[in-house]
Amino acid sequence: MDEKITKIEIITRTRKFEELKEALNTIGVKGMTVTHVLGCGIQKGMTHNYRGVEYIDQLLPKIKVETVVCEVPVDLVVETAKKVLRTGNVGDGKIFIYDVSNVIRIRNGDEGKVALNNKE
Repeated sequence: MDEKITKIEIITRTRKFEELKEALNTIGVKGMTVTHVLGCGIQKGMTHNYRGVEYIDQLLPKIKVETVVCEVPVDLVVETAKKVLRTGNVGDGKIFIYDVSNVIRIRNGDEGKVALNNKE
């Protein structure tokens, strides 16, 4: 395996997902895994009122988008995500970047960059 493979994990507001997906597709990101998650950070939840009683949601709904890239530059993915997701408010989210040691396509045993390629 010659080329570096990187996993990028983006956790952000659910309402920003469609805009993020379109922007990532535009720069050439071919695949992603999306998960609905609950979480809190600095925000520590959100205060609501229900029938006059105040309560705090400790864990807020978020969306987690995971993608693995080797041809699209990691910096381009990160800058695109920041541009789409940044509002300047608490709760914009986080981006995590991981090195991937290998990728294996289960169906035929392809490994590395070839396993990421959607072409047959």
